[in-house]
Amino acid sequence: MTEDTATQKSLLLATALAGLVLTGCQSTQSNELNTSTPYQSSARPSDDRNLDQQEIARVRTSLAAQYIRENKLDTAQRQLEKAFSADSSYAPAYDMMGVLLQQEGSSINLQKADEYFKRAIALDKDFEQANNNYGVYLSRMKRYPEAAEQFEIAGAALGYEGRIGALENLGRTYLQLGDPDAAYEAFIRVLEGNRNSIIAHIELVDLLLDQERVAQAQRLYDETLVLVQGQAISPRLYLQGIKLAAARNDITTRQQLAEQLLSAYPLSSEAKQLKTWLNNPEASWK
Repeated sequence: MTEDTATQKSLLLATALAGLVLTGCQSTQSNELNTSTPYQSSARPSDDRNLDQQEIARVRTSLAAQYIRENKLDTAQRQLEKAFSADSSYAPAYDMMGVLLQQEGSSINLQKADEYFKRAIALDKDFEQANNNYGVYLSRMKRYPEAAEQFEIAGAALGYEGRIGALENLGRTYLQLGDPDAAYEAFIRVLEGNRNSIIAHIELVDLLLDQERVAQAQRLYDETLVLVQGQAISPRLYLQGIKLAAARNDITTRQQLAEQLLSAYPLSSEAKQLKTWLNNPEASWK
């Protein structure tokens, strides 16, 4: 057995053991954007390339994803450099390098990440994971209009397994842009694709409350409570319940939820907002 063959077999075994996903550790009630979706290979045809070299690039990239999950960024970079050496046209390797550089977070690496995401998209226009990840990067850099464009591309790609997460990101980006109508439409698209999206439920409750559509907001809120059964109730959900109870003039429920919010999350921004409102119930919740 040659050294190259042994290396390839070792890499394939390592991949099977390491797994192929790079996911965030965020709560479904978090305000964070959805970052990397489960690691996937490029859909780009490869008839014109050496399949063995492409397979090495795929394995090296999947190993890098695992190392990024473990925050072993130097090791991940070495794997990606080997992926580039094996196949310099393998789009997921460039996307993963962008993710790695963004996770490291220094200003110089954040600047470099931009080019890697662009390269991944240029190499494979059907690799929507790169569009979503680039959108997350652009949002972090507060380049919200550009981020929305990338999330729209990923969110419109039927068959892309991260499509719903991209639409959730799109809705939240429109909120950052101060466009609640566009955000509302994005979150409706989320529920059309996945009625169990907690993110879309929570965001739509606030949007409907702002529109004084209390009955619809209440129905979505009730659905949200079912979806989060077994999870800790977030301060945002408590505050939404308080707002809905106040809108229905349900004093008992409002007081109960207010006590629970102030007891469980006394230092939260929601608790501060509640205290301000209690001191002046005629004022806006904003």
